[in-house]
Amino acid sequence: MASPDQREPHGPVNVETDVAAQMAAAYDAAQKGDYPAALDVWGPLAQAGVARAQNNVGACFAEGLGVERDYALALRWLTLAAEEGDPVGQRNLAALYFKGEGVDRDQTRAAALYRDAAAAGDGPAQDMLSWMLLEDSGVLFDPVESRRWALAAAEQGIAAAMTRMGMIYYNALGVDRDPAVAVAWWAKAAAHGDADAQAMLGAAYILGIGLARDGVAALSWLLRAQAGHSLLANKFLKSARSALSADEIAEAERRAAAPLEPVL
Repeated sequence: MASPDQREPHGPVNVETDVAAQMAAAYDAAQKGDYPAALDVWGPLAQAGVARAQNNVGACFAEGLGVERDYALALRWLTLAAEEGDPVGQRNLAALYFKGEGVDRDQTRAAALYRDAAAAGDGPAQDMLSWMLLEDSGVLFDPVESRRWALAAAEQGIAAAMTRMGMIYYNALGVDRDPAVAVAWWAKAAAHGDADAQAMLGAAYILGIGLARDGVAALSWLLRAQAGHSLLANKFLKSARSALSADEIAEAERRAAAPLEPVL
């Protein structure tokens, strides 16, 4: 009698299971850095019409992973994946249009592709679409829709989207200004390791915006932000240090060097 994970020798082949097993093996190779081995699997699957494999082949050509970078081939494979409705393919194709890599730069086309992927639940696409809707100064600008997608991405744990939620509430972009809500979002993003959120949280502690002033907490978050290469931190570091005693500075440095608390 066959075990549950074996096919009967003369029974029908479960094509979906076979594809899933091949994809899993290819992902394992890719995680080990062996992209040529992964492409040996993804290539035939892409030729057979497997949308996620088409995306993966396209992404490898776009990034030069296991093959020479070739934007024309990246565009070809990512377009096929996107047309099949693969949200990751839509997001990666959007990136080509956004950057103008292998195709004329087209922000409207990029936004449309990001929107398709976002509607399918792709967190990074939700985050990028939110950013575009907020940063664009032309027809794309829509702070209300930006907040919608930032919230969706934040709920998937994307720290940059949490930071953007804070900025939306702090700057009253399509909502009433609410510094306390802004700080709450920055605190979430800071705990997830977003350096800009850590800088904004540190500044809030200095100024007492949305929470009580706390110089030690301010400096500790600003130091984390600086270590994370946030340019926003430099604006506040000097004043944060000058307001503290040597012992308080030492405590802030101790906190900044400690691992972040795990986010549940």
